[in-house]
Amino acid sequence: MADATYNLNGGFKPTAKRFADLNGPDFFPTPAWATHALVESEKFSGEIWECACGDGAMSRVLETAAPVRSSDLYDRGYGESGIDFLETTRTTDNIVTNPPFNAAEGFVRQGVKLANKKFALLLRLAFLEGANRASTIFKETPPSRVWVFSERITFYPAGAVQGGSGTTAYAWFVWDREAMGRTELLWLPPGYKKKFSSSRGPLGSRDLFA
Repeated sequence: MADATYNLNGGFKPTAKRFADLNGPDFFPTPAWATHALVESEKFSGEIWECACGDGAMSRVLETAAPVRSSDLYDRGYGESGIDFLETTRTTDNIVTNPPFNAAEGFVRQGVKLANKKFALLLRLAFLEGANRASTIFKETPPSRVWVFSERITFYPAGAVQGGSGTTAYAWFVWDREAMGRTELLWLPPGYKKKFSSSRGPLGSRDLFA
């Protein structure tokens, strides 16, 4: 259920916590600069599948790096709709997305099976925490690299006036079949937000929020 205080005096505040949009009518796009940071830091060979594409904003940035296939469980006017990533058996070269927060672990398990080269998820940095993930996901298939943002990402509902700054730290978690084993912790330098401030279209959207 949405935060009842989210709309204050006709305006929107940055999300302090993300909520699951189980019916799919609302979503929080990812700012374009956050995806530019990934494609400037990771090289992709072959097709990229954006499997939770929302309105296509993340896909449009990814297209600057590689051919992109886009899909979503819901119809948001972009890509294939009705594709449940957690149920599919479709494989591809690379998978990149910003998953629903409450489905992040399921996306990890699917992504490492379906991506033949690289699999990248935009997740809260706190995803590194937790005894359950430490003994399952991170023990069995640890990410190859974790790119920590130096700048905070702010998520807004689609169409909201943007302003202010988020309070949650995020990172790109990358699984690379050519570099499996130990996890490398890296930092994305500040400046991406300013550099790509003209990139109005938010990127891939997720049905949750943090």
